Amino acid sequence: MPAKSFPDHSFHQQLEAIKNNSQPILQQLYSQNYKTTEQYVLQNNGSIEEAKDIFQEAFIAVWRNIQLGKFTAQNNHSLSAYLFQVSKNKWISHLRSASYKNTRPLETEVEEVEEEMLAPEEHNYLNELVEHFEKLGENCRDLLRAFYYKKRSLRDIAEQFKWTEATARNNKYRCIEKLRNLLKDKK
Repeated sequence: MPAKSFPDHSFHQQLEAIKNNSQPILQQLYSQNYKTTEQYVLQNNGSIEEAKDIFQEAFIAVWRNIQLGKFTAQNNHSLSAYLFQVSKNKWISHLRSASYKNTRPLETEVEEVEEEMLAPEEHNYLNELVEHFEKLGENCRDLLRAFYYKKRSLRDIAEQFKWTEATARNNKYRCIEKLRNLLKDKK
């Protein structure tokens, strides 16, 4: 449960103080809400360091949304609830991320996998896959790496390339088809 709001300030005064970057109010918001995020992260396979990082990111995101007028208060506890929800969402995203799963890009992993686990026919296929992957255009390579290896959503990829989500989905499909055709032509 998120921490309570500030007892000595009205809720609207608190928001105005945050918009004006009032250090005492920002520090109070930080200190009154951090423990909730820390507890959540620790209960969900995280460490104190990860909790600190996640909360810092969430705190900055909430501060930015308040600055930009993107936060609409429901009641005087909604700021703490909002901060906790952003922290929780960031932690869930982190758990789903490639860095948490300790995946590595294909280029750095090929040699290690080849030596350790692959049958001879798999060696050839993997080498061909890497070779043809490098023949794709830069946008295709970046898009496929972001989606398959960095586990980024199509929405994030669309923002990165300044596309619509539908365009990102279509381009991903086209890039996969291009790679498949390159592999088929080789056989």
